[in-house]
Formats: sequence, C-alpha cells, structure tokens
Amino acid sequence: MKPHLGSWPSVAFCLLAACSSIMAGAPPRPNVVFIMSDDHAYQAISAYGSPWIETPNIDRIANEGIRFDQCYVADSICAPSRAAILTGKHSHTHGVRDNYTEFDGDQWTMPKALQEAGYQTAIVGKWHLKSEPTGFDHWDVLIGQGYYYRPKLRSREGQRQVDGYVTDITTDLAVRWLEGEGETGRDPDKPFLLMIHHKAPHRPWDPAPRHLGAFEQSKLVEPETLFDEYKTRTSAPRDAEMRISQMRVDQDLKVWPHDNRHREWLYRHMSEEERSAWESQIDPRLAEFSSLKLKEPERTRWMWRHYLEDYLACIKGVDESVGQVLDWLDDAGLSENTVVIYTSDQGFYLGEHGWFDKRFMYEQSLRTPMLIRWPSAIRSTDAMPRVERSIVSNIDVAPTLIDLAGAEA
Repeated sequence: MKPHLGSWPSVAFCLLAACSSIMAGAPPRPNVVFIMSDDHAYQAISAYGSPWIETPNIDRIANEGIRFDQCYVADSICAPSRAAILTGKHSHTHGVRDNYTEFDGDQWTMPKALQEAGYQTAIVGKWHLKSEPTGFDHWDVLIGQGYYYRPKLRSREGQRQVDGYVTDITTDLAVRWLEGEGETGRDPDKPFLLMIHHKAPHRPWDPAPRHLGAFEQSKLVEPETLFDEYKTRTSAPRDAEMRISQMRVDQDLKVWPHDNRHREWLYRHMSEEERSAWESQIDPRLAEFSSLKLKEPERTRWMWRHYLEDYLACIKGVDESVGQVLDWLDDAGLSENTVVIYTSDQGFYLGEHGWFDKRFMYEQSLRTPMLIRWPSAIRSTDAMPRVERSIVSNIDVAPTLIDLAGAEA
C-alpha cells in the first residue's frame, strides 16, 4: 500500500524520499518504537558531533538509518511539546500551552488512529500531561515529573513505587512489554506502537550510581558563548533567568551539607548501595566548592563543568537503554520491519549564551535530535548514514506514523 502524504511538508516526506526500497518489497505496516528523552540536547549526541560525549547506541540508529539535522519543536517546553507529538497540532489547537494545563485525552491522537488501524499501542515512562493516557492498550507511566530514584508509577491497576533508577526501570518496563508479559503485553500477531519516554536527562540531572564521576577526568570544552554579552540584541536574553551562575548550588549542583533537605529527601529514595556511591562521589563537592572561594568568571566555569558532568552522566544511562532495546529487537528478529525513532521533547542549553534550561527561541532549545532506523525500507547504497537537511518538526511525528501504518488521519 502506497502511503498517502497529503499536503504537509513532513518527516514522512523526507523519510519516504530517502527510503530506496520502500516501494519495492518493504512491508506496509511496520512496528514502531518511539524513544523520547527529556531535554536531550543534540549537542550531547556524538552522531551530531558532540565534543563531550560518545553515544554509540543512539548513533546506531543514525548509522543504520537517517539523521535529521534540522528538526524543530513546536514548543520548547515539556507538556506542550508532548501534546504536539501525540496530536500533530500546535498548542493553540491541542490546548496545552504550558506545563500546568491538563491534556484533553478525549481529542484525536495518533495512538488512537493506530489503534483503529489494528495496532497494539503502549507507553511506558514519562507522561507529564496530567490526564490519564488514552489511545493506549497498555500504559505504565511516571506520576508527574517523576523521580530519578524509587519513582512512583501509575497504570490501570493503580499506583506503586518501584525501587531502582528511573532510566533502568523504564527500560525494564519496555522490554517486559515487548516480551509479552502480562495480560496487556505485546501480541505477536499484531503490529505495535511502543512509546518509551525517559525522564533523563531532565533537571536535577541525577545520574545512576554506575555513571557518577564518568566525566570527572574529561576535558570539557566550553561553549564559545558561555560568557555571552548579548550585544546587538534586545533586553530579553540579558534578563532571562537561565544563566549558569543563577543555578541552585545545592539542588542543581549538589553542593550540599549533610542536613540539606533535598539531599536527605533524595538519599531516602536510594538503596544503601546507591547512597554509598553518592556519598563518596558527590558529597565532597561541598568541601571543594568552599575551599576554592571562587569569584567570577571562575565560579561560572566551575558550576558549568559540574552541571555538564551530571547531565552527560544521565545521558549515558539513556544511551545504554537504547542499546538494550535495539539488541532486543535484533534478537527477536523484529528489527527489519520496526521503525525506531529517537528524539527529545525539546533541545537544551549546555552553557551556550551562558544558559541552562530551554524556553528561549534560539537554536539550542528550538532544535531537537531526530534519528530514524527502518532496515526494511532505509537502505544505504554507499555504506554511509543518510543525512536529511530539510526542515521538519515534531508536529510531523503523528501524520508520519499514520502514513506509515496506513491509518486514517
């Protein structure tokens, strides 16, 4: 069945144009694994030339598929962006204009369209839209923003708290569903949509114990605009409260005394082994910071480095998760006709313009990674990964998947 593109310029248009065999033998109803992290900057993926980190498993998607170099979000803020992905609509239409508005689950969504077309649908991990997920045969999602350690989850069976680290838990939930565990596990006789939504690397950037200190000895090159003076621009970037120097030293950078309330709360959610790793690796930051007595610009440099170390360490966990899912698909013989998408709900500032966070309409927050692998349709003739430089958006995700599934918009 030839997918119908309609009139919108989209990921589907670029993807289908790049698929050398899509009309010659590729099955028309692929499975879909949609992996989305939270606040993962394209600058922190080695497939995009990151100077700081290697992400071999995320890179596998690019090397075996397509890397989109100009994917832009409809909103550089979490909930509106997630609603745009589900609906293919801008926030003035889907109704979520900020992180406080509840998503109207009665409206049309892409998962509902795939359900009607005979797909089994599931979502695990971060939801962040307040309402109960609709359009999914199976859902097991974090409550609210979600905790990094011992997170709370909710499903149709109710709420529970799970010991462990959130990225590992989300991965485990995804693999167990793929293996068909439980009454709502994957049905091998149906095509499926599985959405895997990671909390990481969202603030407060709490890494897994095994990744603590992973970048401590790394040479981290500062962004050229770390000390941006905002010349020739309006007052808005000068006044934006997103500067590295404005970070919360205790919660964001983990420079905390033993009686710090956030430290006590976090450590209560850890096992003894996890807490011991944090106490030995993270707690010494207070003495280091106090002894240095830093003044600007060295204070900002110190803060930027520790911020980036923790952020990148969180991404190592996400990259491992991607590798586990790809390996599972390979071992199960499902890779050939499974579309795997990796993206983020928006970009993020890693010191560019002196900032962390997102929200401001510059390249680093407006642009997001978009990598797609589909072996049965995306064939490279020159053994090189494909690169698509046309502008696409995350509102293209819904119509693209609908087209690929042969569903009705």
